[in-house]
Amino acid sequence: MADGSETSLLLRQVRARQVTAAVPWRKARSARGQAHYPGYFWSATMGAHVIYESRLELARLLLADFDRDVAVIAAQPFLLQARVGGRARRHVPDFLLVHADRSVQVVNVKPASRLADPLIAEALAWPGGLFEAHGWQHEIWSGADPVVLSNLRFLAGYRRPGLLPEDLLDEVPCCGCCGSSAWQLTWTAALTQTVS
Repeated sequence: MADGSETSLLLRQVRARQVTAAVPWRKARSARGQAHYPGYFWSATMGAHVIYESRLELARLLLADFDRDVAVIAAQPFLLQARVGGRARRHVPDFLLVHADRSVQVVNVKPASRLADPLIAEALAWPGGLFEAHGWQHEIWSGADPVVLSNLRFLAGYRRPGLLPEDLLDEVPCCGCCGSSAWQLTWTAALTQTVS
């Protein structure tokens, strides 16, 4: 919950607003010599930092933050526990995205090279089935066009509000110029440019 306390509910009782109001289930942790690079990403969508556990998760987070249709981003949103095939199973999704139309999407991030592993495929399939039965979309994400990601990383430098005075932004002609005001307008979707 938002105060850090825990509550247990059946998945059919869970609403996205409860999940997005809570603190992340796991915290970003780092240790000397670890293979992943966790951290905190300042999200323009959330107006706050969002945690990630790997560079691949950071890439998916960047795409979600740029997507004007995404209204809320929750990282490491909850622990799902179930009995599957007679076994007790546990799963923490990477992200829960709430879209402007209030639809919900649960995202699991895995490198493409690991998706062929039957254990990984099964570990992602059972929660995906439960999410979809609950009416939530489920995405297994393993990367995007490197050019798009590179361009979004560049534009992300202009995502913070207040970087430029509002009155200046209102005066920028929509000519596709390359000034910092045009980059900020592109991030906020006030100016449309192709990122690929």
